[in-house]
Amino acid sequence: MTGNVLYLDFDGVLHHGDVYWSPRKGPYIDPTVKQNLFAYTGLLEELLSPYPNLAIVLSTSWVLKYGCYGAAKRLPFSLRQRVIGATFHSQMRSEDFDNASRGMQVWSDVYRRQPADWLALDDDYLQWPAWCRDKLIRTRPHLGLSCPDTQKLLRLKLLDMSKTTSIDQ
Repeated sequence: MTGNVLYLDFDGVLHHGDVYWSPRKGPYIDPTVKQNLFAYTGLLEELLSPYPNLAIVLSTSWVLKYGCYGAAKRLPFSLRQRVIGATFHSQMRSEDFDNASRGMQVWSDVYRRQPADWLALDDDYLQWPAWCRDKLIRTRPHLGLSCPDTQKLLRLKLLDMSKTTSIDQ
């Protein structure tokens, strides 16, 4: 059994949701947006700092392209050291994984990993199983974690989780 887990998407959470990939440039945000990739990682570091034992599982399509380690190494060290895996792993067929909704990808990992408690931070809200929608903190794709309402909800849910499962405060 794993402790408490945050399932973390990248696009629409840690930066603007309009991310593209080019063989020459790699990932990039539409230049008209005028924002850097991973612009909100500092906010996430700040929000998670009271909970040093909270682990992160990557629930982002970046893992399909770069693998868990390659995707995680794009995060600052304080977040990267929390990463314990990804919803996609080498025992899975990428086609099956890609055809599943994000909610089912996360739920499958929760079922396999059995965390004490968990939350998901994601802009993808479609087709989440009814039994786990209350665990989803939905971000707005163009605002991500920069939205004050999203930050407030994450703070509240982390605090609630810490009260029920005794994660560090």
